[in-house]
Amino acid sequence: MVFAKRLRDRVKSGRIRCSVRIWTRPHVKAGGRYPVDTGSIVVDSIEPITMKQITYDLARESGFDSVKDLLSVAKHGRGRRVFLVRFHYLPPGAWDTPRVDSARRRSTRA
Repeated sequence: MVFAKRLRDRVKSGRIRCSVRIWTRPHVKAGGRYPVDTGSIVVDSIEPITMKQITYDLARESGFDSVKDLLSVAKHGRGRRVFLVRFHYLPPGAWDTPRVDSARRRSTRA
C-alpha cells in the first residue's frame, strides 16, 4: 500500500491505522504484509463500505482534515468500489505475532 508523504510518519508511529481506498477490486488481503518505506504494513481487515459510510470521523481517523480531502487521495484509477482497510505498521526487522482474542485463548487452555 502506498501512502501520501504527509501521512507516512503518522502511519509509522501508529497514529493512523486505517485507510479508505476506492479501487476496481481489492489490492490487499487480510493478513497480507506490504512494504512501506523501510518497514511493513500488515492488513488486519479489509471490508467494502459505501460512500455514505465515509464520515468526518473516519476521514480524521485516516489522517485527513475532511471527507473531501480523503476522497481527493483515495480514488485510484477507474475504481468505484470503496474499501476500508485496517492495518498496523511493523518497523524494519520486526516480526508480527498472531493476534488471538481472549475468548479463543481460554477455550484452548481447557
